[in-house]
Amino acid sequence: MSDDFQYGVKHTFASVLSEETRNLHPRLRWLYCRNLLLPRRNALTRRAQLMRNAGFRIGTGTALHGMPRITGSAELFTHLQIGHDSVIEGGVVLDLVERITIGDNVVVGPQAMILTSSHELGPREHRAGPLVKNPVVIGDGAWIGARCVILPGVTIGAGAVVEAGSVVNKDVPPNMRFGGIPARKLDVFADAE
Repeated sequence: MSDDFQYGVKHTFASVLSEETRNLHPRLRWLYCRNLLLPRRNALTRRAQLMRNAGFRIGTGTALHGMPRITGSAELFTHLQIGHDSVIEGGVVLDLVERITIGDNVVVGPQAMILTSSHELGPREHRAGPLVKNPVVIGDGAWIGARCVILPGVTIGAGAVVEAGSVVNKDVPPNMRFGGIPARKLDVFADAE
């Protein structure tokens, strides 16, 4: 939803049509169509190449076990950077309203959600108030477990682990294991320097 859309105001057909088609991304649709032609299990680096061809910055050696579900603003192609030799499992959701930076050798588990937008709390007539956007950074070597939710503005440190099913609403320091809802510190890795 764009920042200028106002709830409770009568809109014309043209304004609604404009709002609904503003963020259509033909390159993204092309990417999804091309992905349908790939074998499900053994086209891991080919999916990454398709994303590069569409305009995303994806490092060499990165493997995608499934095409991520991508949402976002008109600038979404400049809002994603994935480093070298990372693994993105199937069913991952990437909200590219703001920038997501994923380092080298990162593993993002199945059905994880990385969100960069939310809403301020609004009045009782409409609780989802104005849009708030904050980037997300995931450091080199981090492991994001299955079905994790990473909320806007969070930084996951290098070498950190986020347990499966966790909701991360605050930064995770490097070389620590976090888990739970909300995620909290569970362990510090002994090999941390």
